[in-house]
Amino acid sequence: MSDLFQIIYRSQPFGFDETSLAGILLDARRCNSRDGITGALVCRHDIFVQLLEGPEDAVRATFRRIERDDRHVNVVQLVGEGISERLFGDWAMLHDPADSEIWSEAEVAEGAAERATPADVREMFAALREAQGQGRMDA
Repeated sequence: MSDLFQIIYRSQPFGFDETSLAGILLDARRCNSRDGITGALVCRHDIFVQLLEGPEDAVRATFRRIERDDRHVNVVQLVGEGISERLFGDWAMLHDPADSEIWSEAEVAEGAAERATPADVREMFAALREAQGQGRMDA
């Protein structure tokens, strides 16, 4: 196994709007490119679910910054483990507007995110990876 590490977390957006989202994506892509991190952010006005992968120290430092970011409320780490290869190696931060690969708003309101297992969220990101195909760093 390499020194690659993956964290998947969920949180609730605070003050979510298109401007806030654009800022999050811009910051993530800039910092992740600098730090050798790749991943994907599934977001909607009611939920963020993000996968971060890269060197363990950099991924952990990024997650600590997210925990302190006031644009996130109730940050919960779902997965934190060493990995052998990247799932989103071609993207500094893939953005998915949560149209198809995540729970509906009603499911989130009924607690689906809280009930999700690590396997559930890994499957969600694997499906997102398949749906997107490989190609762009800033899709």
